[in-house]
Amino acid sequence: MEALCGTWVLVEPDSANFEKYMAAADVGLLIRKTACTLKPDVIISVDGDIIKIRSESTFKNHDTIFKLNEEFDEVTADGRKTKTTVTLDDGVLVQHQKWNGKESKINREAKDDQMVTGLYNLQNCSPSQYCPNSWF
Repeated sequence: MEALCGTWVLVEPDSANFEKYMAAADVGLLIRKTACTLKPDVIISVDGDIIKIRSESTFKNHDTIFKLNEEFDEVTADGRKTKTTVTLDDGVLVQHQKWNGKESKINREAKDDQMVTGLYNLQNCSPSQYCPNSWF
């Protein structure tokens, strides 16, 4: 978990697949188009057993605060209300969301001084790469 803590800057977005992911999650067209233009910073921090993932962009800031392995009610940045559980599996932070009969998974892992994020639902994947803020 320690390897993921810090501020990460989006350097390699996959906007086409990100839009497919959001469409499959029933995110509205306007929000999808706007989200695909953003390059948010992601800040991950730990305070005791509380983990916080903060996404900051020029459009919107969003916090997800949770304890590992405990289901919680999440309101996503795009407004979906999900039942979410986050686990740590072999160094990969896995965020599993369920809502309206649908499911998605967000994986975050540190690889080669980058945070690689994979978004999965149905058959769509949107990998993106983040670099530590200290690189800039």
